Amino acid sequence: MSRRLHINVNILNAGVFGGSWRFPGTDGTASYTIEHYVSIAKKAEEAKLDAVFLADGPSLDPGVRHRTANNLEPTTVLARIAAQTERIGLIGTLSSSYNDPAELSRRLGDLDYVSGGRFGWNVVTTAGPVAARNFGRSREPEHALRYRRAAEFTERVVAEWAARTELVSPQGRPVVVQAGGSSDGRRLASRVGEVIFSADQDLEHARAFRAEIRDGAAAFGRRPEEIVVLPGLSTVVGSTEAEARARRELLDELLPDAYARARLAGQLGISLDGLSDDKPIPAELLVDPDEAGGSQTFYRIVKTIIDTERPTLGRLLKRLSGGSGHRIVVGTPEQIADDIERWFRAGAADGFNVMPDVLPSGFDDFADHVVPELRRRGLFRTDYDGTTLRDHLGLGLPAVPARAYEHRRLEAAR
Repeated sequence: MSRRLHINVNILNAGVFGGSWRFPGTDGTASYTIEHYVSIAKKAEEAKLDAVFLADGPSLDPGVRHRTANNLEPTTVLARIAAQTERIGLIGTLSSSYNDPAELSRRLGDLDYVSGGRFGWNVVTTAGPVAARNFGRSREPEHALRYRRAAEFTERVVAEWAARTELVSPQGRPVVVQAGGSSDGRRLASRVGEVIFSADQDLEHARAFRAEIRDGAAAFGRRPEEIVVLPGLSTVVGSTEAEARARRELLDELLPDAYARARLAGQLGISLDGLSDDKPIPAELLVDPDEAGGSQTFYRIVKTIIDTERPTLGRLLKRLSGGSGHRIVVGTPEQIADDIERWFRAGAADGFNVMPDVLPSGFDDFADHVVPELRRRGLFRTDYDGTTLRDHLGLGLPAVPARAYEHRRLEAAR
């Protein structure tokens, strides 16, 4: 079988752009209803996408003051989606920092079974002081500790799934999904990940990242060809290039400034108070990415933009408004398909985790116009070949990690 393009849709509340909930014709509170997620998932299944993806964090994001947020726990949402769909994969984000591996393995293993083998677990190491305070910690866990815990946590969960003799999923066990561009994150991806979400602005860097993850997997005794790398891709679709650019400009205008500043300050770990929109962020405020707390992946991306483009703060906020570090592609269906094909054929991606600008309208445009264009080029399926998420992704069932499930207390992320 020839290499196949994989596409997920990230159902990120009202859309990935900070002002998406304010976009004309959009119900800004729809993400507070289960029907919002189910209807998009049904549309994704009609388009034969690999999976729907739900991001999550175990905290109430302070940014909810300025935009709608993810509001329903992901396994609850995905259980409802599973009951109303037949083939679409179901990927949920759950923290390795603030969960128990035995409880999580049962919850996700049962969801995989009742969905007919369609579940994937996005392993995350939760960063940020807000979540830490939710769990009685005075500060967020140190970066390296979060990843040490995540590796052992994931291996324990996988071992629990592998040991099941009843209620076994048709795909064997859920697909392990992971995202992280730091050195610790890349090592974790190579060690346990089957689907790797990444964030890259540059094709050559993305190609090097994919090669590094596959080489790392081989070093852990795994099959590198069974690693699927999906960069995040924010899309703004228009029937003409001018229409698409006008849509992007309107979304930039709708971006709440307080939200944009707070999010960027959180990504960089600095205060933006007193900084002018008309001047660049002073270089002396920024540390080396390896010394940053929080998400080193997005810190590195944002710092690279600052170092290479030297944008004013105002311009940087607009630059990040629709992806927060993920790449944004604006254009006609043909232009967006051109970009996807270029990255795919260059070996920079096995597909994409698509983040539409506005939901549901931006995804309707993508499913109705970009997906058919990809099919015309022979890049994307016309129907599902199987019934499980592993079938869609072309993944076999990997061996249980050799060092899994050591019977000792899991190191607490605190």
